[in-house]
Amino acid sequence: MRLPDMPLHDPFIVADKKTRAYHLYTSNDPSVSGVDGTGTMVYRSHDLRDWTRPVVVFLAAEQKEIWATDGGWAPEVHEWGGKYYLFTTLHHQDKPLPVAPPDQWGTPFQIPNHMRGTVTAVSDSLLGPFTVLDPSRPAPPEHLMTLDGTLYVDPSGQPWMVYAHEWLQTIDGTMEAIRLAPDLSRAIGDPIFLFKASDASWISEQIPSGVPHQLAPCVTDGPQLYRTPDGSLLMLWSTYEKNRAGQDGTIGGGYVQTYAVSKSGDITGPWQQHRPLVRDDSGHGMLFHTFEGQLMMVLHRPFSNARGKLYEMQLLDHELRVLRRRTDLDGGG
Repeated sequence: MRLPDMPLHDPFIVADKKTRAYHLYTSNDPSVSGVDGTGTMVYRSHDLRDWTRPVVVFLAAEQKEIWATDGGWAPEVHEWGGKYYLFTTLHHQDKPLPVAPPDQWGTPFQIPNHMRGTVTAVSDSLLGPFTVLDPSRPAPPEHLMTLDGTLYVDPSGQPWMVYAHEWLQTIDGTMEAIRLAPDLSRAIGDPIFLFKASDASWISEQIPSGVPHQLAPCVTDGPQLYRTPDGSLLMLWSTYEKNRAGQDGTIGGGYVQTYAVSKSGDITGPWQQHRPLVRDDSGHGMLFHTFEGQLMMVLHRPFSNARGKLYEMQLLDHELRVLRRRTDLDGGG
């Protein structure tokens, strides 16, 4: 298989040096995996061009007494303590959460919220099967509507989960971090606020004057942390760029891949926002190195019926740049 033929969303690549194989994790799609159910599947390749048919490595319904069996979004796999840990977002529409409070303009959002958050699961193999560590709840506080949790390990060796707090509950979506237990099974302490989506001032710079803020909620999606050569901490994240008003007064705009930098090197920031790396309804990217040492970014485009796109990247101190699109690998489009 090749990337144009591979349905995927929120791609995450592990370059496994032991087998010299790239493992691309995404939500299970029964049309290609042949397995029904909410979960995670993985494609494998030795050259980023030709891929095996996917193998299912996690199914929510197979987990005993799991709190949710819908979602399966944004799977990531991280090596930690000699084992492999899957992070993926589940949700349960029959477990309601409070709706968003009125915003600063006094306009309430009456959008029903429900329980959503990232679980952690463990396996001895990159090919699973993965078993949820705590089937009773997500790792972030369960009263928060969150998604897209990722692993960050600070210089002291403390593991954290960094996640997006849904705009559905906050109106202006936020990025937050919370410490994890050594076995990554649960959160410790309270969440720490990192930044809000509207801190990226370019998000709304083209909204016509007079358009109410409440018609342009700000989204946070897809965090991934990366330590730069100069010691800064870089975070890839995605959002929607609001650049036009429709006839019905709502705001439109495409999904974009952007990033922020903590020059202090600390997860607490302060975080400086940078302009988008890739537009064109693209996002939820992550960085990885090829076996030859080239820094790469994979993301999905378009948002619906998505396919993987690959870019060669360059880091100059803490500034991330796109060098070129690898259409020879991802098929163009």
